[in-house]
Amino acid sequence: MKTVKELLEQNASVDAFRILEHRIRSYELFFVHQSLETVRATDTADIEATVYVDHDGFRGDSAFAAPESLSEEELNEKISLAVRRARLVCNKPYTLTRGESAPCVYLDTNLNEEAPETLARRIADACFAADTEEGGSINALEIFLDREETRVVNSLGVDRSQVKYRVMIEAIPTFTRGGESVELYEDLRFSEFDPERVTGMIREKMREVRDRFSAQKPQTPLQTNVILRAKEISSLMEEFSNELNYASVYAHSNLHALGDDLQENAAGDCDKITLTAKGTLPQSVFSKAFDEDGTSLADTCLIRDGKVENYYGANRFGQYLEIPVPSGNLPCLRLEPGTLSEDLLEQTPHLECVSLSGLQVDLYNDYIGGEIRLGYYFDGKTKTPVTGITMSGKLSEVLRGLRLSERTGTYNAYEGAEKLLLRDMQIL
Repeated sequence: MKTVKELLEQNASVDAFRILEHRIRSYELFFVHQSLETVRATDTADIEATVYVDHDGFRGDSAFAAPESLSEEELNEKISLAVRRARLVCNKPYTLTRGESAPCVYLDTNLNEEAPETLARRIADACFAADTEEGGSINALEIFLDREETRVVNSLGVDRSQVKYRVMIEAIPTFTRGGESVELYEDLRFSEFDPERVTGMIREKMREVRDRFSAQKPQTPLQTNVILRAKEISSLMEEFSNELNYASVYAHSNLHALGDDLQENAAGDCDKITLTAKGTLPQSVFSKAFDEDGTSLADTCLIRDGKVENYYGANRFGQYLEIPVPSGNLPCLRLEPGTLSEDLLEQTPHLECVSLSGLQVDLYNDYIGGEIRLGYYFDGKTKTPVTGITMSGKLSEVLRGLRLSERTGTYNAYEGAEKLLLRDMQIL
């Protein structure tokens, strides 16, 4: 970092620069069934430098990787090449984030309280504690325990670092009967380790893969309410947040603008969406204190009671939109819960989606749908596992009748309502 910074400062053709450094120490366990096959420890560093060159009333930029193996001569060659490339880029002028050196930020975690070897084994034990389903097994399990340090340095005084710890678990629960097997893939990510929570999540997946084995395609076509869980709710909210990013607004690719009502003419019992973009969430490995420009992150309410209230995004496009203080590129989302109770949910027929090939949302074509690999259909009396079906509906109509659960849940960079009800979806 020091060498790259000095060489950039010495090059008269460089008008500004930014350097990103990621250092990751990883401890990894790989199991086949419950047999530990491989243990791996890594210590890596990646440095990327971006050169900015002002020319002809524009600002151009070009980035290059700067591995520690490069000599000063090789680095100077890369800088010169980046300068030539930056002169071919014609962006509207903007200034980098201004700042100063600051103490390193340590994001909240309990993953640094034990040695990686001990902690990784405890995480594995928590996973295997759920392997009690008759006919079921955890066919493969991989555990990745990382310590990541990120540093941002630029030519306007920014020098900031943050350290966070994270765990990723990849598991393949399998169910076998009569020589036939089915499996599901599950990945869990968290920055706080709670053994009971991990065991509970894996145990739930063991039950789901058992039900996937016996699931049948229901009689279709069918029109019913559909329940989405946190993973798919996160995908839907990301569609809204992505179009409200400064970059989308500047490129005129956003369908909705400030003041627009996403749930206009909503039903009387509809739960209105209140969505906030945030820098940090409890237990989320996506939490950040600042973004890749070194901009401090300011939580921003994007949608309040169904109406677009704010945009958010990175420093450059914030300047283009003349935002006085850009929010920074916020990585997390918080959706306020609603009024739908579990008791009320169980009073009417519905299809609860457990595993989808991916939620499909098209704002411009007013569409929401997806292929359902496993769901539970409740006909008012009996709950049955189903598979081999697809759902579809008009997004605008769905939003007008949206219901959000009282209970909250989390998934990666999402926190909020644990379940979301879509009314009168078509099932084929």
